[in-house]
Amino acid sequence: MSSMSGSSPLSLTKSATTTCATLLQQLQEIWDEIGESDSERDKKLLQVEQECLDIYRRNVEKERKYRAGLHQSLAEAEAGISKLVSALGEQASLPLSEKMKGTLKQKLSVVDPVLKDIRTKKQERIKEFLNIETQIAVICAEIAGNDRVIGPTDIQVDEQDLTAKRLGELKSHLQELQSEKKLRLQRVNSYMSEIHELSVVMSLDFKQIIANINPSLANHMTVQSKSISNETLASLTSEVISLKQLKQQRLERLQDLGSSLIELWNLMDMPMEEQLKFNHITSLVSSSIDEVSKQGSLAIHIVEQAEVEVERLNVLKTSKLKELIFKRQNELEEIYRSVHMDVDSETARQILIQLMESGSDLSYLLSSMDDQVVKAKEQAASRKEVLDKVEKWKHASQEESWLDEYEKDENRFSAGKGVHINLKRAEKARILVSKIPSLVENLTAKVKAWEKEKGMPFLYHKAPLLHTLEEYIISRQEKQEEKRRSREQKRLQDQFAAEQETIYGSKSAKKPLGNANTILGTPNSRRVSTPSGRYGASIGKEKRGSGNVGAVIPVNYVALAKDDQKSGGLD
Repeated sequence: MSSMSGSSPLSLTKSATTTCATLLQQLQEIWDEIGESDSERDKKLLQVEQECLDIYRRNVEKERKYRAGLHQSLAEAEAGISKLVSALGEQASLPLSEKMKGTLKQKLSVVDPVLKDIRTKKQERIKEFLNIETQIAVICAEIAGNDRVIGPTDIQVDEQDLTAKRLGELKSHLQELQSEKKLRLQRVNSYMSEIHELSVVMSLDFKQIIANINPSLANHMTVQSKSISNETLASLTSEVISLKQLKQQRLERLQDLGSSLIELWNLMDMPMEEQLKFNHITSLVSSSIDEVSKQGSLAIHIVEQAEVEVERLNVLKTSKLKELIFKRQNELEEIYRSVHMDVDSETARQILIQLMESGSDLSYLLSSMDDQVVKAKEQAASRKEVLDKVEKWKHASQEESWLDEYEKDENRFSAGKGVHINLKRAEKARILVSKIPSLVENLTAKVKAWEKEKGMPFLYHKAPLLHTLEEYIISRQEKQEEKRRSREQKRLQDQFAAEQETIYGSKSAKKPLGNANTILGTPNSRRVSTPSGRYGASIGKEKRGSGNVGAVIPVNYVALAKDDQKSGGLD
């Protein structure tokens, strides 16, 4: 009982005290009934008291540990908050626990919500970092050419640095990479567009070319995206350069073939309908590389078609060249003949045949003939003015010969058909004949000027024209002298006849000197050297009077003096 009295009543509640007293009373009654001694009773009471103390001690220790746990939780919460705040780069408005008022549970009730909120922010921040870093990793892998699919599980976020600053830096880096990706995609699309255009022009397999570079470019509709790696861009760049070079080579080849076709067509006078079949080739001759964009215009079969046609025309070229060479020779001879130039056609053709049979370059020979034709035309043009004057002189000489024959006809004034026409012609012929000296003088001056300029004699029907003119002048002078003597002799005869008539009186009518039926131009007069007379053609035979003359003089006859003719000038 003394032991019980030694217990602290402050540690027991009123109910507990009452219960203990009741239990002790029951225990005393039990011991009284048993007959326990006092010592034995004290011993057992001491044991009970010791057991109670042990229970108290255990509970106290338990509460101490619980208190320590609360202190530790509070400390850990504060440390976690500090760590998270540091990782997030934020500041929490929470005072230290030492400075906080209230029990530990009260303090924990304040700290725990803050910790939970910060942890929620951390998870959200981690998700942001994970999303951004995943995108960065994906773009970097695309640029590097890594085909492995990257997901969030492949990314390790540094949870020690989740600050907004670092998040902003990652966002900026992501934007840069996205811009880089966009630029690369634009370059890829641009290269693919160029390759497509080049493939269309040259009829190449665009899909096969793209697939050889990177399958994702040909199947970008079924895969994640087009490849934008450095390797892909380098391959696209190389392919574009290669295709441009191929385009340039094909264009140059077709331009060469087109030029050959045009040259062969011109050479062989190919019909226009034949030329139009290859207009798609010859139209490229003057085209620049950027102007050629029509589908299939530089296809390999177009090149082969042009090559086959050029080869075919080259086979025909030899026979056609020979034909054209002789055609040029005919043209050359015609030019020479048109301007009265000497040409040995037979010898020239024999030389051409020998050159052809000796294996000479027919193209060069034809070109040489073309040059000769050009020079002949130039020479013909330079002779034209002289030849025009020769024609005037020739015509005047012919009219002079006709007039001589006409005036020898004693019956030229007799009435008859054509007399009036001959009278008009004779009138004009006398005017023209009077201009012959000036014609010859001007022609001689022109010939001398031409020969001085060209440094060669002016040939006309194989003879120097100046020599012909000199002969003509001498011959004409002789003819004029003969005519003068004839007129003088006739005058003397007439004078003698008049004297005889005076002495012996009038006699019967004299017989005419010429035959009444004489045809104009028939007297066998002395042949005079003229532009035509040199070569055996008498001027008198070229132009003759026509019709028989009668015996009656027409009423419109006008007597003309037949003595010296007045000379005039003719340009």
